[in-house]
Amino acid sequence: MAQDNTIEIDTRLGRRTVQTDKIIHFPRGLAGFEKEHEFVLLQVQPNAPLLVLQSISNPHVGLLVADPYSFQPSYPVTIGDADQALLRLRHADDAAVLVTVSIPEGDPANALLNLMGPIIINHRNCVGLQVAQMGDGPAQARIGDHMGVTRAEGEMPQRDLRFTPVPDDDESTDK
Repeated sequence: MAQDNTIEIDTRLGRRTVQTDKIIHFPRGLAGFEKEHEFVLLQVQPNAPLLVLQSISNPHVGLLVADPYSFQPSYPVTIGDADQALLRLRHADDAAVLVTVSIPEGDPANALLNLMGPIIINHRNCVGLQVAQMGDGPAQARIGDHMGVTRAEGEMPQRDLRFTPVPDDDESTDK
């Protein structure tokens, strides 16, 4: 008999069934939620650019997040050696970059991407970290200012991840 690899959780979006292999472990939690370590990404609506990063254990902890490269044409993210080791990140293609989104009450046209604390997820091993950025770039970007980012059909946003690549000598450490 096949094992059921799903669990039911209460979320900000109501009760949801999630696959256990989609649970992302955050060893340090997230800013303001350091005691929350297990999250899952939930769609708000099909094909919507925003997601909810939902705590598995606390239905009240769900952060609105987005892929910054869908809105911000240039957004360099630096990942230090210690964070890279904790993520077990070998290649930039293994990483998903998300940022939290703040929507002022009653004013969705002024929604902001929070650029100083991107969330990096190694999708190969479902480990995530929030990585503070210390650069000269802006702390926030208004989503509405970047809705007109155009790309050729089928062109994916270019990620600008800065870290030291790890040699491929032992792929078994990814597990």
